[in-house]
Amino acid sequence: MFVIVGVVIVTVGVVVGFLMAGGNLMVLLQWSEFVTIGGAAIGSLVISAPLAVLKKIFAAIPVLIKGENVTKQDYMELLKSFNDLFLVAQRDGLLAIERHVEKPEESEILSVNKNFIGNELAKNFFCDTMKVMLSGGIPPHELEELIDSEIETFEHEQKPVTGLISKVGDALPGLGIVAAVLGIIVTMGSIDKGAAYVGAHVAAALVGTFLGVLMSYGYVGPMATNLEMINENKARYLHTIKSCIVAYSKGNPPIIAVEFARRTIFSDVRPSFSELEAYIRGKKE
Repeated sequence: MFVIVGVVIVTVGVVVGFLMAGGNLMVLLQWSEFVTIGGAAIGSLVISAPLAVLKKIFAAIPVLIKGENVTKQDYMELLKSFNDLFLVAQRDGLLAIERHVEKPEESEILSVNKNFIGNELAKNFFCDTMKVMLSGGIPPHELEELIDSEIETFEHEQKPVTGLISKVGDALPGLGIVAAVLGIIVTMGSIDKGAAYVGAHVAAALVGTFLGVLMSYGYVGPMATNLEMINENKARYLHTIKSCIVAYSKGNPPIIAVEFARRTIFSDVRPSFSELEAYIRGKKE
């Protein structure tokens, strides 16, 4: 949502500034420049990336628009559900939680956390890891290595997506120059038609340079940065889940395992010890 707000602010700021300087807005509507820059940008992206990465890039667009931020409440619900689940395992044995991790959507503990259940990545990450624990025979340090390998794979998988979007953004000023040069070539072919005609076509050609720079630094570059931060937050969510699982696998009580996980949360959405403790106890009551 904030991406749309940012796009509107950038666009309005540029347009209003141009009008205040006495510019004619219709001069900026050079469709040939849009086609040249847009077509070249999309084409360069297709050349750069395999089909699988292209699909991820286009799938990232809705994520950018709606945003995927994990709130403090989401983290408290997550840690409470883990605390409750591990209490069952502590009381009735680890096999008692098998049905919860086999079908988390039907679990009276995990299904309460709607954000977790709706997050396929996190849900599968947690449940698959717990299934490994249920199978038995894996030491905590090897379990931690297994989890780290999955998080590392996720991070490496997302890097080409943000990297390619960023590279396209970096290329847009150059593509704008290409569009401008093409406009100048057309203008030079009609230089005998008078100063007014030539001036109008030179202005149209310069729109290409303007569009390339604006699209790079005003839209595409910031979008790549936003997506990178979204992926960092997703990875942090996985690290929080990992810390709780590993701490419990080492024999810590559920409340201590939850505290290990709480410490990994970014400070702006991290509940305090007292907040989390009160939330867990309040729900139990």
